[in-house]
Amino acid sequence: MRLRLATPEDLERIALVESLCFPESEAATKAIFQDRLNRYPRHFWLLEDEETLVGFINGMTTDSEHLLDVMYTHADLHDENGKWQMIFGLDVIPEYRKRGCAGILLRRMIADAREQGRQGLVLTCKESLVACYARFGFRDEGISDSEHGGVTWHEMRLRFLPV
Repeated sequence: MRLRLATPEDLERIALVESLCFPESEAATKAIFQDRLNRYPRHFWLLEDEETLVGFINGMTTDSEHLLDVMYTHADLHDENGKWQMIFGLDVIPEYRKRGCAGILLRRMIADAREQGRQGLVLTCKESLVACYARFGFRDEGISDSEHGGVTWHEMRLRFLPV
């Protein structure tokens, strides 16, 4: 397995993986991914198994303490000096699930955020994934204000302790 930063040349494969991982109402479009790749390439990691794109993780950095729906579609809100690393998507294709791939991607994003001096990371997830993220140190802060995809989301936060 190989972990690397995404490039604009990866756009088609990224869009395909997204379509395999999320229903259309929740999935980001190719245009949104193009904007994300252009605006915050240092925050978009891919996991590959030879030629297969197994999954990816991405999200902007911002001073906002909460993940807002507008952030999903407005990559221009990214602030490279932001205090918080948002996670918009952690995608792993079905045939590679339950093999630790999501953990590889999540640990990379956590390590980057720590090395970059962020206060921590924020994501939203469905009820069924709360315990999964808790194993990585995220705390459930309750139901998010998000209406993304017409789904109920929990806002999860991993706060770094001051050094």
